[in-house]
Amino acid sequence: MTKPSQPIRLYRFPRSGHAHRVELFLSLLGLPVTLIDVDLTKGAQKQPDFLAKNPFGQVPVIEDGDVTLHDSNAILVYLAGRYDAGGTWLPREPVAAAKVQQWLSVAAGPLASGPALARVGLLFKRPIDLAKAQETARALFAVMNAHLGQNPFLVGATPTIADIALYTYTALAPEGGIELAPYPHIQAWLKRIEALPGFVPMLRSAAA
Repeated sequence: MTKPSQPIRLYRFPRSGHAHRVELFLSLLGLPVTLIDVDLTKGAQKQPDFLAKNPFGQVPVIEDGDVTLHDSNAILVYLAGRYDAGGTWLPREPVAAAKVQQWLSVAAGPLASGPALARVGLLFKRPIDLAKAQETARALFAVMNAHLGQNPFLVGATPTIADIALYTYTALAPEGGIELAPYPHIQAWLKRIEALPGFVPMLRSAAA
C-alpha cells in the first residue's frame, strides 16, 4: 500500500461523527495522521484561516501534501482511491461501485436527517423537529436491518467505505434517543466493524 510522505492532517471536532468516519478510515488504512481539533463551540470553523480550507465552515478537512479536501464522503472516496491499491474499500467493478455510491447517498440523506440530526438536537440543544428526525432514523434502520440480515456488510462480503460512512451515526443513535435493540442485524454489523484491525472508537456522550 502506498503511504503518504508525511502525516495527513485531519481537522476535526471530537464529537463530530462526520470527522470520526474519516479518522476511522485513516486508522483502518494504517495511514499516519496528525489530528487538529477545531473548536466548533467557539466558532473556530468560521475563522478566515479555516474558511480558506473549507468555505462552508465545516469539519472534517484533510490536507495530504498539496491536496486539501472537505466533505467526509468525498474524503473517503479520495483515501480509498489513492491508498487502497487492492480496491477493496471502493470496488472498481461498476455494479459494486454503484452500490457503494447508493449508500454514500444514504449517508448524506436519511442518515444525516435522521439519527445524526436527532443526536445534534438532544446533545447540543439545537431546535429541531426531534420526532421527525427519530421517525426518519427508524425508517432507515428498518431498511438497513433487513439488508444486513442477508449481507454481512452493506456491499458484499467485505467492508467498503459505505460501511464506514454509515457506521458512526448509527452507533451513536442512542444519543439521539433512538434505541438499537429492535435492530439485531445492525447491532451485529456494528460489532463486525468494531472488530476490524485498526478500529478506533468515537468519543461517546451520555445517552441524551
